[in-house]
Amino acid sequence: MATNKFTIFAGSSHKELAKAVAKDMKKELGQLTLSTFSCGEKYVKLDETVRGQEVFIIQTCRDYWVNEDYMELFLMIDAARLSFASKIHVIIPHFGYARQDKVHKPREPISAKLMADLIVKAGADHVITFGLHADQAQAFFDVPVDNINTHKLFADYYKKKKLKDVTVVSPDAGGAKNAKKLADDLGVPIAILHKTRPAHNEAVTTHVVGDVKDRTCIIYDDMIDTAGSVISAHKALVDQGAKKDIYLAATHAIFSGPAQKRLDKAGFKEVTVTDTLPIEKEKKFTGLRQISVAPLLADIIGSVTHQKSVSKLFY
Repeated sequence: MATNKFTIFAGSSHKELAKAVAKDMKKELGQLTLSTFSCGEKYVKLDETVRGQEVFIIQTCRDYWVNEDYMELFLMIDAARLSFASKIHVIIPHFGYARQDKVHKPREPISAKLMADLIVKAGADHVITFGLHADQAQAFFDVPVDNINTHKLFADYYKKKKLKDVTVVSPDAGGAKNAKKLADDLGVPIAILHKTRPAHNEAVTTHVVGDVKDRTCIIYDDMIDTAGSVISAHKALVDQGAKKDIYLAATHAIFSGPAQKRLDKAGFKEVTVTDTLPIEKEKKFTGLRQISVAPLLADIIGSVTHQKSVSKLFY
């Protein structure tokens, strides 16, 4: 039976996004206490009753803080479970460890699966996330998962620009499926780059499959970490005769290490990302644009609480 009794709690990782979601829904965020003991242990306390209510917990995974963000999330879920919440929906805009989804070399862990197990073990009944690095990672969870694709948000954004002679470019074969969705939304062709990774956070583009000569290219990826892949992609497109106005779009703006300096100097016409992660002032640069997922999340929460379709909002 549908219910309007629900509470939204925000972890420490992205309160701005949580506040925006609550504002769109004309609700106040749930009250809770989050702190850290001097020894480094996390402390969580829900400051209001959630007995019999659905609980939505918003907590993303920031670079450098991913382990702390996860531990705080586990404790928030457990607190809601022990407080007799009727159902616990965990919203993780950026799912940390998502790239460690298989064994690349002998004796490696499958860290993404372990994180999924811990979230479920803590008491989550449902997980909502954006742009999993691999769609099949949904199977790591023993509870329902809504993996939200952002291609419609970017399509709406670029349609307003009325760009001409556009080609959507996937920086690697793995991202071709998502790039195709954006290309279909825009009614334009797709190109795929082939890259190799000689080491962690290093990428070299070796081939371009598709016509990019004299085209306005939009590179579409799930995330920008150190920006090595997209810088390599930019160079490959320039070498193949693409127009100088090359756009870059990505769901998750991790921007770790040298990313800010690389992107600032790369020569992209524009870099557009969502706010699944907060972007600190020191990570910003000329040409950076941000699209908020808050209205979409508000619609998703509303659909969940009223037992309506969620997929129609983003497929």
